[in-house]
Amino acid sequence: MPAARSTRPPVVVFATVRNEERDLRAAVAAVLAQDYPGPMVFALAVGPSSDATAAIAAELADADPRVVMVENPTGLTPQGLNIAVQAGIAAQPSSVYLVRTDGHATLPVDYVRVAVDTLERAGADNVGGMMVPVGDGVVQEAVALAMSHPVGLGGGRFHTGGAEGAADTVYLGSFRRATFERLGGYDEHWTRAQDWELNLRLRESGALVWFTPRMRVEYRPRGSLRAVAQQFYKTGRWRREVVSRYPRTASARYLAPPVVAAVVVLGTLVGLVGLVLGSTLLTLALVAPALWVLGEVAAALVSGRGLPLRSWAALPAVLATMHLAWGLGYLRGGPRGR
Repeated sequence: MPAARSTRPPVVVFATVRNEERDLRAAVAAVLAQDYPGPMVFALAVGPSSDATAAIAAELADADPRVVMVENPTGLTPQGLNIAVQAGIAAQPSSVYLVRTDGHATLPVDYVRVAVDTLERAGADNVGGMMVPVGDGVVQEAVALAMSHPVGLGGGRFHTGGAEGAADTVYLGSFRRATFERLGGYDEHWTRAQDWELNLRLRESGALVWFTPRMRVEYRPRGSLRAVAQQFYKTGRWRREVVSRYPRTASARYLAPPVVAAVVVLGTLVGLVGLVLGSTLLTLALVAPALWVLGEVAAALVSGRGLPLRSWAALPAVLATMHLAWGLGYLRGGPRGR
C-alpha cells in the first residue's frame, strides 16, 4: 500500500558556514531530525575555511540526499545565504517556504513545523523567534547572560522574549519564498546587519514580519573578550551604515552606546592629561569613565544573579567590552567611512 502523501508544503532550510568545524555536525543533525511532515532539503553554502568545515559538509551531503552542499567563494554571509537559497530551490523547485539556520545554531525538533504553521496562521511573510545563548565556561556564560538581558543588548524581543506579534526584525527568519524572491533576497552590500536590512525592506513593501517565542534557537556565543570585542566593533560599524542609509531608523537605543563611548574615551584622555599637567580641573574629567565603570558593575550585580560566581565576576568586563566596542565601531563608521 503506498504511503499517504504529505499535505505540508515543501521547505528549503538554508545556511552559509565558514570555519564551523566545532558545531557543524550538530547543526546539520538538528535540521535532519526535524519532525516536519513535508518535503525538506537543507542547502549549505560553504565558504573558504581554515579548518575541516568543507570536508565535514561534503561528508554530510554524501551521507544524506536531503543535504545539498554548494561553494560560497566569497566567504561572505549575504552572498552565501543567496547562493544557498538558489541551490535549495534548484534541488526542490516546488518549495514554498525558506527557513534560515546557522552553522552554530541548534534547532529544536519542531522548529520548521512551527515556522510553517506560524507563517500560515499569522499570514506573515517572515517569522522568527528567540536567540537563546548557551554558554560553556566562564566568559561564554557571562556573554550568554549579557546577550539575553536588557542591560546587554537592549529590549529586542528576539533577545529577551515577549508576546507574539508583529516585529521590526526577528532572529534568522523563515520566509515565504514568493516574497523573498520578489524583494531580491539579501542585499549583498550588507556584510553584517543583512537580516535587519531585509526585514526593513519587507516591512516597507507591506509584508508582515512576525515574532513568536515558540521558536527558540540555541546559539553558542563568543568565548573570549577579544572575540566579543571584535564581534561588537564590527556590528557597531555596520549599524552606523544602516543609520547612514536609513536615517529614520536612528533611535536612542542605537545612539546611546556611541555617545557613552565618546564621553568615556574623551574623559579618560583629558583626565590623564590633567594628571600629567597637575591640573585639578582637567583631572575631574576622569569622573566620566569612573561613573561608566560603576554603572557596568551595578548592571552586572543586578543582572547576573544565578550565574556561577566566576562568571558573575566576569560579567562587568563582558558588558563593558560589548558596550564600548559597539560604540567605538559606530563612531568609526561603515565600510565607506560614513
